[in-house]
Amino acid sequence: MKGFDFDFLKVSVTDVVDIVLVALLIYYVYTLIRNTLAVNLLVGMFIITVFYWVVKALHMELLTTIIEKFMSVGIIALIVIFQQEIRRFLLLIGKNAFLQKNKAWWGYLFGRKEIERNNLARIKPIIDACKSMKKTRTGALIVFVKFYDEQFFANSCEVVDAKISKRLLESIFQKNSPLHDGAVVISENKIKSASCILPLTDNDQLPSQFGLRHRAGIGVSETTDAVAVIISEETGEISYAKQGRVRMNVSFGELEKLLNKDF
Repeated sequence: MKGFDFDFLKVSVTDVVDIVLVALLIYYVYTLIRNTLAVNLLVGMFIITVFYWVVKALHMELLTTIIEKFMSVGIIALIVIFQQEIRRFLLLIGKNAFLQKNKAWWGYLFGRKEIERNNLARIKPIIDACKSMKKTRTGALIVFVKFYDEQFFANSCEVVDAKISKRLLESIFQKNSPLHDGAVVISENKIKSASCILPLTDNDQLPSQFGLRHRAGIGVSETTDAVAVIISEETGEISYAKQGRVRMNVSFGELEKLLNKDF
């Protein structure tokens, strides 16, 4: 009786490194496209690929030819469709975000309390500004992004690149300020830009009292990994938008917890 040949199971150190690197690459690509429209596009492409295999197996020559023509320009289509994600991926590599993220994890594991104190110190000026603007019913839209895409925001924003402070946020959103229309974008612990024009959501199921400010905050959270804090000019109510969903009437305690988690 012949035994089984397990030679194909032999794994070298190079194979292990290769698998780990591919796994890391897939993970970081996933973190870039997570909660964005790119996920839906990938699902659509997967469905088209499965459909192609089915029609080819059934020898449907016309459909097979049409889908093959469509897939023949797949690489170019991928570049066009995922140009923002590709740009963010290259930006992430250029800024050594991988290493920074790993350092953050080490800090989280061995210095959690210190990181929480530092994070709360960064959040406090934002919370204080929101308290003041809620009291005076000053409309505001503050967007937090993990990766600041200069090309995306530069076309519709005024560059600020300043330290986060309560007075600066209040000044920007004052009705007489030339920058009060639009959103403030915060990234890398700085106010990067102000007066930003953002894409509006296409969701037609939102409450009727939501104006352009709310729709812009929800819209940017649908298409990117950003979160948005919205203060209503009419009621002073604070809303929090993430992944296309909005939490209304957020208390300051809840806002602090949400920002501490996402910012």
